Amino acid sequence: MRQGGEADTPGALRTTRIPLLAATPCVPGGFAPKSFVGEVVPFSVVAFREGHDIIGVQLRLTSPTGDVSLHRLSARADGTDTWSTSVALDEKGTWQFRFEAFSDDFATWAHAAELKVAAGVDVPVMGALGAEILTRAAAEKDRPAAERKRLLADAAALNNGDGETTLALSTDPELAKIFHNRPLITLHSATAEHSLNVERVAAGVGSWYEFFPRSEGAKRRKDGSVKGGTFRTAMKRLPEVAAMGFDVVYLVPVHPIGTTNRKGRNNTLTTEPGDPGSPYAIGAPEGGHDAIHPDLGTPQDFRAFVRAAEKEGLEVALDLALQASPDHPWVDTHPEWFTTLPDGTIAYAENPPKKYQDIYPLNFDNDPAGIYAEMLRVVQYWVSQGVKIFRVDNPHTKPLQFWEWLIATVNAADPDVIFLAEAFTRPAVMRALAAVGFQQSYSYFTWRNSKAELEEFLTTVSHDTADYMRPNLFVNTHDILTEYLQFGGRAAYRIRACIAATAGPIYGVYAGYELFENVARPGSEENIDNEKYEYKFRNWREAEEQGDSLAPLLRELNAIRAAHPALRQLRNFSAHWSDDDAVLVYSKHLAAPFTGTGTADTIIVVANVDPHSVRETTVHLDTTQWGIPLGDTFEVEDLLTGAVWTWGEHNYVRLDAFAEPVHILKVKEQS
Repeated sequence: MRQGGEADTPGALRTTRIPLLAATPCVPGGFAPKSFVGEVVPFSVVAFREGHDIIGVQLRLTSPTGDVSLHRLSARADGTDTWSTSVALDEKGTWQFRFEAFSDDFATWAHAAELKVAAGVDVPVMGALGAEILTRAAAEKDRPAAERKRLLADAAALNNGDGETTLALSTDPELAKIFHNRPLITLHSATAEHSLNVERVAAGVGSWYEFFPRSEGAKRRKDGSVKGGTFRTAMKRLPEVAAMGFDVVYLVPVHPIGTTNRKGRNNTLTTEPGDPGSPYAIGAPEGGHDAIHPDLGTPQDFRAFVRAAEKEGLEVALDLALQASPDHPWVDTHPEWFTTLPDGTIAYAENPPKKYQDIYPLNFDNDPAGIYAEMLRVVQYWVSQGVKIFRVDNPHTKPLQFWEWLIATVNAADPDVIFLAEAFTRPAVMRALAAVGFQQSYSYFTWRNSKAELEEFLTTVSHDTADYMRPNLFVNTHDILTEYLQFGGRAAYRIRACIAATAGPIYGVYAGYELFENVARPGSEENIDNEKYEYKFRNWREAEEQGDSLAPLLRELNAIRAAHPALRQLRNFSAHWSDDDAVLVYSKHLAAPFTGTGTADTIIVVANVDPHSVRETTVHLDTTQWGIPLGDTFEVEDLLTGAVWTWGEHNYVRLDAFAEPVHILKVKEQS
């Protein structure tokens, strides 16, 4: 102790006078959390103080353009000392936020006065204390004149009044509102400033449709050879994709394809004349990652495709696969960008048990400055051609540091560029890729099919990692045809589409899903006659006319998503309960202040995830999550069938996998 009884301070203290701990949103590793324009973001912090005095907690938000707003937090009723509020962020860019706590002298006095005066204890003292607090508040020059006049009058009443006056003012809701809106602050404490990156809407909301442009418009000639589709023929498919309600059309690589070790049909090592090869074997004498495959057209044709997509309300996403065929120009000009084996050959790509003899992976360590600069040049070139979304192939096979640098560099020049990570790998790696900058991520959704698996997965991605990782819930890909889809029949396709479209704000399908293409290459989770290695011939219109297409359901689902803002949020997923292990129940609720319509939006989804049976059960709902007391009834409308029922806390359902496996229910506004 120093003279005067002051405690020695060993260094900078990490706590404030009123402790503020565990602030969220936050990201492991200290990276900035992310959001998107219109997302409702939950902010929370742990705050408390010694003794019984009441505290207040507020959030100070500074927008990218410098506007400052204050938001009062409410204490959760779970005894955790956690305070929270939710704010819809409406401006793109970097926001700053901090939490502030203070001793709420008015609330402390009002609580004590109500108890003591009613008990006849310290009545004069409570009146004097109240008068002193109101007088201090009235002295604050930034309060409105009418408010200051009211406070001085109430202070005088407390000084001259009796217990009845004190009790009346300590419980006066209007007086409480004055101090809630403009609290009298003492013991002010604050966290450090935190950053939050708010990106454009498409970073967090979207419905994706993947196709191979070479198959769109492909025709078989009389001699059996194939004339592949082009950007010009693929344009003709765009109005139908837009009519289904999709807003992103994703193209696999469109670059020249190598011929050395070219893969034949079904990933064989033997090719036949006319086999187009895998578009992921990038590079040929015609060029590399900044070139267009000559069969598809020219750069002018590509730009015309982008413009045609924009006209239909679609945005083009392009596959960014950082690897090379043995014929890529880089192999000759930059051999240091590859791994050379002791026998002098270059190592080809492997993902055991898969082997990719037609692909050389890149080595980022021999010449990091050179290869970093070239990858940046490639991305910037395609941005200049009108591409603002990149689906990145296998980013987990490249250094994490590279992605942090590349995405930050690209976004510094153009914040609207979006990167989707296709990394089906270990959870820590997937999350790290999201933390360093990827705006979207593929996920394990494809393999989460049971009720228990889906509840756990969807709860995790909607809450535990939502500050930085946004799952894109693809139902299938050109690489993935799960056993659930292989053996679940058409019901499986309906079920998965309904869940993907409603459980998260971003989802996608690969072309052919609507045609129930469910036959796999034996021993694999890939479609037989995989489109990566050959042209596909599909008659979309004929299939729909014959009732053999899921396109009508996809249109309905995308229309429902467009009409219901609750489905365009990630963090509002809530799992409920059923008495059947195959019946999944969840809700998505958006409170009235955030919908833009002035009324709340609540969707309940009940799905039979067993595609082989009819299920009858009771579902149990926590209706308080959308403001309806337990036990009260309300009307719901099935948005797929139009049926209307009266529901409550406990409800009978019958879900026939072969007819109506899923209810998508809108909670109707209460009269």
